[in-house]
Amino acid sequence: MVDIPFEIDRTSGLPIYLQIKQNIAHLIACNYWKPGQKLPTERQMAAKLGVSRNTVSLAYRQLENEGLITSRQGRGTFVADTAGALGGSRRERAEKIIDSALDKVLSLGLSPDDFLALTQQCVEQKYQALREVTIAFLECNREQLDYFAREIELGTGVKVVPVLLDDLDKCPEMSSVVGKADLIVTTFFHLDEVCNKFPDRQEEILGIALDPVIESVVKIARLPHGAKVLLVCISEAFAERVLKSMDLAGIRELEVEVYTGRDPQRLKELLEDKQAVIVSPGRLKEVTSMVGEGIQLIEFIYKPDAGSVNLLRSSVLEHKKSNSKQEAIDRGPDAAMGDIG
Repeated sequence: MVDIPFEIDRTSGLPIYLQIKQNIAHLIACNYWKPGQKLPTERQMAAKLGVSRNTVSLAYRQLENEGLITSRQGRGTFVADTAGALGGSRRERAEKIIDSALDKVLSLGLSPDDFLALTQQCVEQKYQALREVTIAFLECNREQLDYFAREIELGTGVKVVPVLLDDLDKCPEMSSVVGKADLIVTTFFHLDEVCNKFPDRQEEILGIALDPVIESVVKIARLPHGAKVLLVCISEAFAERVLKSMDLAGIRELEVEVYTGRDPQRLKELLEDKQAVIVSPGRLKEVTSMVGEGIQLIEFIYKPDAGSVNLLRSSVLEHKKSNSKQEAIDRGPDAAMGDIG
């Protein structure tokens, strides 16, 4: 029997995946599920709670990004071995790592000031390495292409060139732009498509996950069951993504109508019998001016998943390191020894 000592409260207004995440985090924090303990599979968890496997997968992914659990290929999902630190924040875990590193440096006969100087030097070198890399970010949704690119740029420190997938077919020069980038990044939804477009660069194509901002999901989850809702955005692709996110969160009791048109009169008519309107960032200003009293306005925002951004940053640094080694080899053994020194 799978031990899952909690249930879903479908009347709480809190998204289902967030309830799962919070309950698991609580069980780990109170040591009910101990470090190294194997967790129920996504399928088992979904069956026990009566939810979709995708909903459980979303909760597990966020817990793994926060360091609470870890996935082991072919073995399952486990409470992270560093669970003593898991009860604290990421800052506290980082402080423990730094303390350990400092002890090791002091044991080598160096001073705390030496450690500080070395740390600063390493950080500056990594920043410099990141600044020298260019990423091409490919996405189908024009509405949030620039926003995602900017978030990735801020999160990693690299230069990001946003490219609309449709433009690759319409504008041959865009393929050249992507070809000159050090790395190619897209969402997991388009990963196979992008790999097919650039078969010679498979190892340099990375996928990232997108997560809805939790405040957006919570506001929608708190709408009354059966509420009439209008979803206004620029593209069908964005609408599909929002509806899928709502389904993953267990929000299925609303009457949602989608409008991607640009006719102000038609939009006004559609708003008349609605209790709420969900709007994409690209339509927010326009819709805000038309929403009357009694209609709740909810902006739906996506952000690149924090774990994906961290992984991307690590991949960029690894790519830069590999290229530097190869360049040193190409220049000859004397140059390579100079780099090592």
